[in-house]
Amino acid sequence: ELQDLPREVFAVDPTNVCQTPNTEVLYRCRKCRRALFRSSSVLSHTEGSGPAAFARKRITDSAQLGGDGREKCTSYFTEPVQWMEPALLGVLEGQLLCPKCTSKLGSFSWRGEQCSCGRWVTPAFQIHKSRVDEVRTFPVGNFQTAKT
Repeated sequence: ELQDLPREVFAVDPTNVCQTPNTEVLYRCRKCRRALFRSSSVLSHTEGSGPAAFARKRITDSAQLGGDGREKCTSYFTEPVQWMEPALLGVLEGQLLCPKCTSKLGSFSWRGEQCSCGRWVTPAFQIHKSRVDEVRTFPVGNFQTAKT
């Protein structure tokens, strides 16, 4: 059972670090604006063959993502971040809730989950793009400004 995980498994919580490097994007809860993870914590994956690759989730050709210009991957898959630890211990899968406002951000599964593009990601710490905002910082003189 997953009762205790080594500390090095978790990415540093962005709220525990004073400043985000200029090149990194910070992702915040869309509801309360709490910093959740950095772009360096996002795991990339190659695009799958789409929902048709999984029999239980087959959809019609007219409804397939990507054919109408929409983005195929509707979620970020991240490495586990320190704020997720209480939710991860002792269970194989569950919901990921914002540590500040408890709004649902996504889900996790140590067995893996299917991305909307059809790729299977294992283990999966999935945050829905619609639940977070991207914050990019740009240096302006001696100041740092945030662009959302």
